[in-house]
Amino acid sequence: MSNPFDLSNESGYRAWRNARLATYPRSVDELVVPLADPHHLTTAEFAALEDRCARANMAIYSASHLPAADKSIPHQLSRQLGLVHLEGNYLADEDGFSSITPAGDEGSVRGDYIPYTHKPINWHTDGYYNALDRRILGMTLHCAQNAESGGENALLDHEIAYIQLRDTNPDYVAALMQPDAMTIPARMDEDNVARPEQSGPVFAVDPNDGFLYMRYTARTRSIVWKGDAVTQAAVKTLADILASSEYILTARLNPGMGLICNNVLHTRSAFSDSPEHRRLLYRGRYYDRLSFPARPQ
Repeated sequence: MSNPFDLSNESGYRAWRNARLATYPRSVDELVVPLADPHHLTTAEFAALEDRCARANMAIYSASHLPAADKSIPHQLSRQLGLVHLEGNYLADEDGFSSITPAGDEGSVRGDYIPYTHKPINWHTDGYYNALDRRILGMTLHCAQNAESGGENALLDHEIAYIQLRDTNPDYVAALMQPDAMTIPARMDEDNVARPEQSGPVFAVDPNDGFLYMRYTARTRSIVWKGDAVTQAAVKTLADILASSEYILTARLNPGMGLICNNVLHTRSAFSDSPEHRRLLYRGRYYDRLSFPARPQ
């Protein structure tokens, strides 16, 4: 079948679309795969994770019987699933993972960034501000400790968002595939430019392997959308989809649980901590997609 993301390939798109919607999970429980030892997946566990990711571009694993704060769990699990090229950033830990927890001290650099607060985070894909040669394709989010209350993640496969937008108006998809559809302005610091301006599409198709990937943020500050009427209408329609899609799944990760995905759309609700429940998640961002090579039975 030719690429279903080709807007001129209506028959191929319809066949792919119908198959995707027919198998997409309608409950977050369908995403959960219990793992006996995430460091060494069994053939059955590997197949179960592959099934969830084929249906939704994501899976939720559960290994609550193991020490939840063990960072080797997401590291080793990710590596077995083809996520090896980890993006470090200046707020990440030495191992490249980011410890996402509220900054405890006033004036902390981390406290300037919403992920390191108790505040909600709107719809986005990770690394939407990256240059296209540093696109984030895979992500791991491992729960070491949940919050006292709140901190849920809403999740939506970006391919489902694409389907709902294309079904509304294919011109909207074309608009969001423009190379200048979304621009993130330069970020400045005391040393001038900390990150240069970055323009790019929202939806794009990998030229070599033909998969769809997405860069998106619902934030309204520090973002510039292309000003033509079709792009503006597409942006509004996509926001409406993310506010009401019947395909959105909501998860609250407990200690020892984690999300592994092809950088799907996600949010985080506001949360409250207590001394016994101070929310801590380990986040890994990768330049790779999940891969499931054949395994001997």
